[in-house]
Amino acid sequence: MSSQTVSIDELADAINEGLEEYAALAADEMKSAVKKTAKAVKENISANAPVKTGAYAKSWTTKATTETSQSLEMTVYSKNRYQLAHLLEKGHANRNGGRTRAIPHIAPAEAEGETMLTELIEKALEG
Repeated sequence: MSSQTVSIDELADAINEGLEEYAALAADEMKSAVKKTAKAVKENISANAPVKTGAYAKSWTTKATTETSQSLEMTVYSKNRYQLAHLLEKGHANRNGGRTRAIPHIAPAEAEGETMLTELIEKALEG
């Protein structure tokens, strides 16, 4: 808090200035938390993905989908093996009538990412 004295007439302007400064700092902290979480989710999916040749696990990446001055939306996706993601996550039918087993590796990473993002944002806004 600043030790600046303000007259009654300038009080509203001083409060608005302080709130705008806090909003800018909160937005920066939030964006940082979103970037860290997206990277952690990508690494978690890659680490727990099924490995046949390793190409599927290596195909996961992140990108900023939408960014404004107040928000950031990141997407974690498989850039060239996206067709396999649902089949491996949920299982699928075989030609002989059987089914392959599901290998959940995306949903657990997403759940951990939600928890991590909440904790990072709360920690940033407390301090």
